[in-house]
Amino acid sequence: MSETFAPDDARPAAVPLRAADDAAGQDLITRWAERHGVDAARRLAEAEDLADAVAKEITPENTADTYAKSWRVWTRFCVFARLPELEGSRGSLVAFVTWMLREGRANGKGYAPSSAGTHLAGVVVGLRERGCAVTRDDQAAARKALDGLAVKLLQEGERRGRGQAAAAEVADLYRVVRACPGTLAGDRDKALILTGFHYASRSQDPAGLLSGDVALVSRGLVVSVLTGKTKHSVRDAKINYQDDPEICPVEAWKAYRSRLAAEAEPRWSQPDAPAFVGIDRHGNVTGGMVPDSVTRAVKRISARAGVALSWTGHSLRIGLATTGRKKGKDAVAIADQGGWARHSRSMNGYFQRVDGWEDNATVGLT
Repeated sequence: MSETFAPDDARPAAVPLRAADDAAGQDLITRWAERHGVDAARRLAEAEDLADAVAKEITPENTADTYAKSWRVWTRFCVFARLPELEGSRGSLVAFVTWMLREGRANGKGYAPSSAGTHLAGVVVGLRERGCAVTRDDQAAARKALDGLAVKLLQEGERRGRGQAAAAEVADLYRVVRACPGTLAGDRDKALILTGFHYASRSQDPAGLLSGDVALVSRGLVVSVLTGKTKHSVRDAKINYQDDPEICPVEAWKAYRSRLAAEAEPRWSQPDAPAFVGIDRHGNVTGGMVPDSVTRAVKRISARAGVALSWTGHSLRIGLATTGRKKGKDAVAIADQGGWARHSRSMNGYFQRVDGWEDNATVGLT
């Protein structure tokens, strides 16, 4: 676009900015020009573009992928229901969650309620990004319908989804450590599990670490987690030496890094190298681990150790929360260590797994 603001009435015909790419954006710039003048309107439009760019930059890649997947589910629903894609009314959102639970998956089966809830949230974000108004009341109505329908599924004996992930426990750590082979890969596995447990890692956390992000200090390790999903999860997590060196994350990290320096090329020990590397069956380093390879490793390691409830990529994270709770650790300290908000619903949900067992009406009855 080459036109500029008309000087006689200060109304912009068109502006070569992303903020004016749709009618709503052009109307907004017109109002700014009328209130503040042409130059100020252009600067405000540029600020809008910057805000959009910053929002895109700070949105985690996996969150963006989830939003994109949710939007694809929404477009399938709109085709099915013959509804306009860019309209987030109460009725359309309630119909959307109903359809998802009934037949929304690509194979014609229904989604688990938790997955449907994720897609509902993603679609609301997508609609708003595309300039469509979605009120709190309309979203709440869809959420209420989803919760009610989920209860009816349970009443009808239908349980969907994988259920809660298993929590890693201290006894499991011993099994894992003792099952690791005496190789570079085995030492890597020990360090991955023991450090991950102690800072409540998600799969993307160790995958995003550089060796320089893990500092050895007099009292243990400081792990600078920079790939968190929220402002709370970006943190410096301190890990103390543990009383038993067999499952001490600090000792495991030191052993892994020493062996890596001795058996791999020097470049893998540089501060800007990945903290956790992939290792093939011949003991060769293949590059840095990615979130999927961390998840697979955690599953493989727990299976090798014969852990009764197989771990997922979230088991170490849940393990820190539940073990800390059982040990009487302060909830704020647990939240800060694991990168949760201090009143996080997910963290409190993990606490509920262990709460209510000691002071329980069934203790000592027989």
